[in-house]
Amino acid sequence: MTTARTPRERYREQMRAEIKQHARDQIASSGATSLSLNAIAKRVGMSGPALYRYFASRDELITELVRDAYRGLADAVRAAFDSGADVAGLAHTVRDWALRDPHRYFLIYGTPVPGYHAPPDTTAISDEIMTVLLAAYERLPVRAVTPFAEHLGGAPESAVVRHRALSFWTRVHGVLSLELAGHFAGMDFDPALLFDAEVRTLIGEG
Repeated sequence: MTTARTPRERYREQMRAEIKQHARDQIASSGATSLSLNAIAKRVGMSGPALYRYFASRDELITELVRDAYRGLADAVRAAFDSGADVAGLAHTVRDWALRDPHRYFLIYGTPVPGYHAPPDTTAISDEIMTVLLAAYERLPVRAVTPFAEHLGGAPESAVVRHRALSFWTRVHGVLSLELAGHFAGMDFDPALLFDAEVRTLIGEG
């Protein structure tokens, strides 16, 4: 049974959502390291101390943004997998999500914000993504055991699946990070084609 929210609770949720949107805008223009609660307070028409009733600190606000970003990506990957996407489909789901909002992507996969440490539950959300990738790789034929897979321990087939999923995750993010940071500019090739070629290699088609 869902309990109806009071007007005060609805107002608080609306204000928190507005504050987070201004924080995302600020990160997009100046970067996460420049996030200022006082500047956001001015944008929403309240004093700095008043804003702290909604977010107790800069780190609490960043944590909410990080959780939102991880949740958005985890939900997108899960939805794609549940709709029948294979490993390649999941890779393109991640890329499409990142291209829609690069600043959100860099908030969770870019340079860490100095002095900020994400709480453990954010890692739990990111683990959901790896769980989906492992399930997708379990659908593929098992390759021979590699030295690194042996290092992972456990049943050989399980170790190979984990190795392939980890390789997928590191290489997909490697290409994506370079693309989103603009490092392919002037190289006279389509980053989408490079990404697709890397994905095909990862699943054994390249």
